[in-house]
Amino acid sequence: MQIWAGLGNPGTQYALHRHNVGFIIADVLADMHGFGPWTKKFRSLISEGAIGGKRVLLMKPQTFMNDSGDAVQQALRFYRLEPGALTAFHDELDLLPFKVKVKTGGSTAGHNGLRSIDASLGPDFRRVRIGIGHPGHKDRVVRWVLGNYAKSEMDDLSDLLGAIAAEADWLAAGDDARFMSDVALRLAD
Repeated sequence: MQIWAGLGNPGTQYALHRHNVGFIIADVLADMHGFGPWTKKFRSLISEGAIGGKRVLLMKPQTFMNDSGDAVQQALRFYRLEPGALTAFHDELDLLPFKVKVKTGGSTAGHNGLRSIDASLGPDFRRVRIGIGHPGHKDRVVRWVLGNYAKSEMDDLSDLLGAIAAEADWLAAGDDARFMSDVALRLAD
């Protein structure tokens, strides 16, 4: 089993924040891959299904971003999984908007959700970094990250989410390079 955690903050007021792109992709993955209904467990909303023939538990921690590690750790402990079974989907300031990069390990780059998971599990989990771009000055970062996607960004966001979900089989198979390449090809069309 793999655990895919979309990082975000619970509540409708946060639904379209750039910081909630992890929650958004979890919903798209569940819809496009026919996952079961969302239920409550591990201080999260969870949905079970399969992607590329691999059993996947989607999670949306309801702990707020800063305490995501506790929710994720509960799920890993319950299923007796190592940190390598976890994939965290999150927003990334240091990537251009609507670009995707995958890596395992590394720093948290100031991301509170990653910092929480790292504190609970260590750094050896996979991260799907979804670019939101940098607003240009550090004084504008918080407002940018906690701001809604603009109406003019919605088509690009929709294309990105569709590409990630369509190519998720490669992610489930552990072929991160093929996943990134095929997502990029879909977005180039």
